[in-house]
Amino acid sequence: MNFIEGEILYIDKPLEWTSFNAVKRLRSCIQRRIGVKKLKVGHAGTLDPLATGVMIICTGRATKRIDELQAGVKEYIATIALGATTPSFDLETKIDATYPIDHITRQLVEEVLLKFTGRIEQVPPAFSACKIDGDRAYKLARRGEDVQLKPKILVIDEIELLDFAQESITVRVVCSKGTYIRALARDIGEALNSGGHLTALRRTRVGNVCIGDCLTVDQAVELIEKTDIEMPTDKNITNHEIH
Repeated sequence: MNFIEGEILYIDKPLEWTSFNAVKRLRSCIQRRIGVKKLKVGHAGTLDPLATGVMIICTGRATKRIDELQAGVKEYIATIALGATTPSFDLETKIDATYPIDHITRQLVEEVLLKFTGRIEQVPPAFSACKIDGDRAYKLARRGEDVQLKPKILVIDEIELLDFAQESITVRVVCSKGTYIRALARDIGEALNSGGHLTALRRTRVGNVCIGDCLTVDQAVELIEKTDIEMPTDKNITNHEIH
């Protein structure tokens, strides 16, 4: 493997890790292995700490492909609690309101899900990395400031109901880049005349990369430590910074 010329690794991001945590772990391992002080490493598509699943990590010159890779269609398995909302639309924040769920049936859920296929408008969560006048929205939201974000056009190719209960549903979502599944949970809850928030999320596909193609972080570290490495041939590069 040649991490400077560029390698692409498929990782199953662990629960409660940030995407940055995963990148940092692999980058430090690679730097030690090839003996450089700095190496460009990035990921193609952020996952929230409370989400798991497919994350594509690029090294060296392969980071030039990040935009191409993260443009691929995404697939998620999402569990949505009904009858309650949170400010972040997931478990990062506490429940702020509750709503009735007695009227919710499987048939109603399936009818509502149909409304979310195709081209739709979605307002991103206030607790997101979207920028407002140079500041990240989540920083403003955590300070208690009012966050107003404009709706974005996105495409949802498929929504399949995998499991139903009045208090919780599990869905499979195939969607375009830029879709916030947390915001989708909010919108589905509202469309059901109730509330909704995300309680579990797993990304199972990015483009042609499926969860079965991915390594755990520990497996990726073991691969880096044990695989044959092509070392830099330029003496001016070895043990110096790679930009």
